[in-house]
Amino acid sequence: MESLNSTFVPDGTTYWAHYDRIAEVNGSFSILEKMWAAWYAWMANDVLATGIMSFVMHELVYFGRSLPWVICDAIPYFRRWKIQDQKLPNAAQQWRCTKAVLFTHFTIELPQIWLFHPLAKAAGMSTDVPFPAWTTMAYQIAIFFVLEDAWHYWFHRLFHYGPFYKHIHKIHHEHSAPFGLAAEYAHPVEVLMLGIGTVFSPVLFCYFNGGDFHILTMYIWICLRLFQAIDAHSGYDFPWSLHHFMPFWAGAAHHDIHHEKFIGNYASSFRWWDYVLDTEAGPEAQKRRRDKKRAERDAMAIKEQQKLSMESMGKEASIMGSQISVGAEKGM
Repeated sequence: MESLNSTFVPDGTTYWAHYDRIAEVNGSFSILEKMWAAWYAWMANDVLATGIMSFVMHELVYFGRSLPWVICDAIPYFRRWKIQDQKLPNAAQQWRCTKAVLFTHFTIELPQIWLFHPLAKAAGMSTDVPFPAWTTMAYQIAIFFVLEDAWHYWFHRLFHYGPFYKHIHKIHHEHSAPFGLAAEYAHPVEVLMLGIGTVFSPVLFCYFNGGDFHILTMYIWICLRLFQAIDAHSGYDFPWSLHHFMPFWAGAAHHDIHHEKFIGNYASSFRWWDYVLDTEAGPEAQKRRRDKKRAERDAMAIKEQQKLSMESMGKEASIMGSQISVGAEKGM
């Protein structure tokens, strides 16, 4: 943000001095845009400004969104909506999970966050103000959901293969009944590989879209992706849960079965990959497979009966032809 850097005010001045100066020069900016510009101007280092803001945002959103589910697990009233209502995490499990998640956040995700800014800037990402239109951000975030879901499906499915499951993914499946804090409770390799789909899908989009991408869009996308991941691991299915209104949405009802059965339902946000590739788990999917097999058996039986009928008709026709031939010979 070269046009809004510390040249506005003397070096060493406060954040709010930058804010006041930017507000004076650019009165048309919204309050959020002024605060955003003042932050980058005050830091005078875009990589550091982005890194700190990104990591703090990630931690606040992750643990802030997990907290309501911790409260729900502690209140019996909410048990009626718990999918596996006989399996509730205790305080020791939640604390152990929190420590493991914090470890991966600082050792795996923080370097990814720090690396994101220079890569995204090289691809053409903007950190300037004013912000893009909400319609632009909305369609880009929709694309990110689709791209991340595809990445997640195939790598998640790979992690269920033999040695990958044994040495990597098994850690995430320590909780057969997931809870919100466990969304990023995983082996560092898994955190890294699945995180690439979330963090670098926008970078690739930015590169191939000619740089029409703002980092605020990235922040909103990350927040929504964290909400989706934490809610999917919450273990709760409410009447107002999103999948009741969007049948192709996965949610907790979809992912909880994956943890319970240890197989199937590999996608993160949507159900279409599992549906098309027949990797759905749960009673509805099993019933659909049974109905499909029954229909296939019935179709084969009908086809076989038709074949036998045709063969029988052919034999009868052959016999009748022979009888007619013999009768004709006698008549002669």
